[in-house]
Amino acid sequence: MKAFFDIRKGERVQSALMFGYFFLVITSFWILKPVKKAVFITYYDETGFLFGNWHMSSAQAELFAKCLNMVIAYVAAVGFIWLSNRFVRQQLSTICIALFIPCYVGFSYKLDAPTGPIVWSFYLFGDLFSTLMIAAFFVFLNDIVTPDQAKRTYGLVGLGGVSGGVLGSTVVSGLIRHVPLSAWMWICLVLALMMIAIAVAVGRIAKAERQRSFARKEPETTAVRPRNNAVFEGVELVARSRYMLAIVGIVGIYEMVSTIMDYQFSETVSHYLQGDAIGQQFAVVYSITNGVALFVQLFVTSHVMKQHGIKVALLVLPVAVFLGSFAFIALPVLWIGSLLNTADNAFSYSINQSAKESLYVPASRQEKYKAKAFIDMFVQRLAKVAAVLLSFVLTAISSDFAGVRWLSLVTVFLVVIWFFLARYAGEAFEGLARVRSDESAGVQA
Repeated sequence: MKAFFDIRKGERVQSALMFGYFFLVITSFWILKPVKKAVFITYYDETGFLFGNWHMSSAQAELFAKCLNMVIAYVAAVGFIWLSNRFVRQQLSTICIALFIPCYVGFSYKLDAPTGPIVWSFYLFGDLFSTLMIAAFFVFLNDIVTPDQAKRTYGLVGLGGVSGGVLGSTVVSGLIRHVPLSAWMWICLVLALMMIAIAVAVGRIAKAERQRSFARKEPETTAVRPRNNAVFEGVELVARSRYMLAIVGIVGIYEMVSTIMDYQFSETVSHYLQGDAIGQQFAVVYSITNGVALFVQLFVTSHVMKQHGIKVALLVLPVAVFLGSFAFIALPVLWIGSLLNTADNAFSYSINQSAKESLYVPASRQEKYKAKAFIDMFVQRLAKVAAVLLSFVLTAISSDFAGVRWLSLVTVFLVVIWFFLARYAGEAFEGLARVRSDESAGVQA
């Protein structure tokens, strides 16, 4: 373990539990993702989706569903900030997890023979899970570590998520044709109960640590009290900080790029395959993606973050996306289009997520809870909608499959801007981390 991660004696139990917590969150996510995508694309693959006089392909209908997620994101952001004003850490996480349990039960009775409304609601439910649960997890994690701990321990914690992705996607890939869709919901329900148990255990450890520490003065149960509209509070915090604005730019551009690449992936699979082969291709690609992510997280993430810093770690994903997009422009075939998913998610869910989430560690508590919630929920979805509208416009100009190919030119342009924002944020992180370290040293003295 020491060959890959620098986990110190007092950090081992907490880091191991957060590894397990993130493992369960991402395992659930990677069960829901291929299932919701396969249910949606398969349902509309033959007939398409009629919206007024506009007849959409299954991939275009999925883009439309991503637009509807903007409404879900706004509600989620308001609700999450409202909860964070009243609850912190394990309390907030436990409440968020508990909200999904009755949904698993309800969908378990509907997915084996879904109707149109079930297809749409389940797709939105899957996106809500990723939006809310990943935000709740990292708010919890960022509030119980220091910047130095983040550099050393986020590689291990992130490995939990990547490992969960490998397990979830691999199991679904092998069993999606043999296990009823309803059964996956019961599996996710069991995983949710395990998450609650771990969150409670970590909360107790963090409380004991805070009582022993002189470097942190906030009371354990102190929540961030509201002043204005929940979302407006997040906007105000972001607007006052160039550092937060840089994070907004990184998150927003990534979501635009990722949405475009996911559309290209869906359209490529739908163009070349039919029927059950669609769901099988999604599951296989997700399995490959998570295998690559596991390798990156195990052998690359901790080394880069410790030896080269957050700035270099933040630049890995833009480079991978840049290369993948150029490959698709040159050769838009099934497996190049499918591996756009790998160029994106293999690095996004490993080194980029560890580095990006580390950016919040030296931030104030207000920024960790309110600004982060605004960015992770509202900004992410707004960027997705912008990418969806752009994809609709550009593919409408060229109605055949060639239009999907040239969307990569937009991706390349956005990646250039992303590169400069990542450099700035990485340098600013190091400055803030030094300030926090000096403040802690002053308090202890």
